[in-house]
Amino acid sequence: MATRYKRTACAALSGMLLCGCSTTPGFYEHFGTSVRANLAAQVLDPAAAANTNPAAGMEGGAAVIAHGRYQDSFKATEPAVKPLILGGVGSK
Repeated sequence: MATRYKRTACAALSGMLLCGCSTTPGFYEHFGTSVRANLAAQVLDPAAAANTNPAAGMEGGAAVIAHGRYQDSFKATEPAVKPLILGGVGSK
């Protein structure tokens, strides 16, 4: 009689364990949807790479200076910020 209960308990436990693997959770259906929506919202003109017209509206000298400053911004790293240490705060 005891082996019958063990077999039944083992079968029930096996069934419960397999039940967890039987279905995929519902969140996988929409996984990544928000990322794709945010990426699509950031794209103003998907065909911009095919546009061969030069950009107009900025004077050449100013554009050269701005581009040079942009390139130089990658050469030097920003100085490290020293932490603010307050003496005596929380001490006895």
